[in-house]
Amino acid sequence: MQMKRFRENNLGIFGWLWAGNYRLERYLYTLHRITGLGLILFGIFHLTVTTVFRIQGKNVWDSAMSFLDNPIFKIGEFLVLIAFSFHALNGLRLIIHEIGFALGKPVPPIYPYTDAIRRNRALTLILMVIAMLMIVAFITNSVLGGWK
Repeated sequence: MQMKRFRENNLGIFGWLWAGNYRLERYLYTLHRITGLGLILFGIFHLTVTTVFRIQGKNVWDSAMSFLDNPIFKIGEFLVLIAFSFHALNGLRLIIHEIGFALGKPVPPIYPYTDAIRRNRALTLILMVIAMLMIVAFITNSVLGGWK
C-alpha cells in the first residue's frame, strides 16, 4: 500500500492571496475576512477613543478630536465605509446562500463540479454592484461636504 504524499504548505498566510485556480468566490472570501478584521480593529479603536478620552475631560476630548480631524483619518473613514458596505452585502449574499435561496435545483455531483458562484453569478454581481454604488455615494457625499 502506497502512502499518499501531501503537498507542503509553502505559502503560509499568503495562501489567502494566491488565487492560482480560484475564481471570484475565493476573492470574495478573502476580502470578507480582511474587512471583518478591519472592522473589528476599528471598533476597538473607536470604543477606546470615545471612552478613554471622554472620561478625561473636555480639554483632552477636544485635543483628541482636533488630532483625529486630519486627512489621514478622513481616508480611514472612507476605508471603513467601503469595508462596511462590502462586508454587509457580502454577508447578506452568504446568508441568502446558507438559507438555500437562489441556489437553484440540486444537481448530482458529477465531475467537473460547478461551484455556487457560477450558478448564482447574477446575484453576486448585483450585490457587488450595489456595494460599489454605496461606496461611490459615500465618497461623493463626503467630498461634497457630508450630510447636514
